Amino acid sequence: MEATRIIAVRHGETAWNVAARIQGQLDVGLNDTGRWQARRVGEALASEDIATVYTSDLGRARETAHPIGAAARVPVIPEPGLRERCFGLFEGKTFAEIEETWPDHAHHWRKRIPEWEPPEGGESLLQLRARVTRTVETLAARHPGQQIVVVAHGGVLDALYRVATRQEVNAPRTWELPNGAINRLLWTPEGLTLVGWSDTQHLDHEALDEHARP
Repeated sequence: MEATRIIAVRHGETAWNVAARIQGQLDVGLNDTGRWQARRVGEALASEDIATVYTSDLGRARETAHPIGAAARVPVIPEPGLRERCFGLFEGKTFAEIEETWPDHAHHWRKRIPEWEPPEGGESLLQLRARVTRTVETLAARHPGQQIVVVAHGGVLDALYRVATRQEVNAPRTWELPNGAINRLLWTPEGLTLVGWSDTQHLDHEALDEHARP
């Protein structure tokens, strides 16, 4: 089977990103900066040969995906398997609030304990990795020899980076996950490999932007 090229994009910025508030699977929309980032991603990828755009069905990801699909003139398909990690009880709270009220849970979170699940239905890092791997492999297998875009979330992209570089879920993070960054991977039936990561050039050159940044 031919390889599938994957462009993975983290959604644009939200007000909760700025406030360091846990979004998880709550449906939070983009702020003005996030919408500008989404337009810039679309412009940056407009000349790419893209078969389909797959996106998490959460609003901030869909808002990011639609300018990409419009620029490439391809369908945008929602995929619930690309949702952010579920943080259960902690969704809507800041990490400072969690540390103050649930210090034991905050410790497990900070130490990236693989089996730890946030209370009230949250996903462990192992569960997240399994879901993300299964979803992306299924999507990529539909497009041998083609290129697809996957629009998702920080936790999803972190899991993809770890899978592609063969790192454990509790390994210290040494890579960035910027909003609106372009990341590139390659999929074959043997698994994922990393091609390029955290490209933000399209967000740096404001002089080339026909839209004023907020």
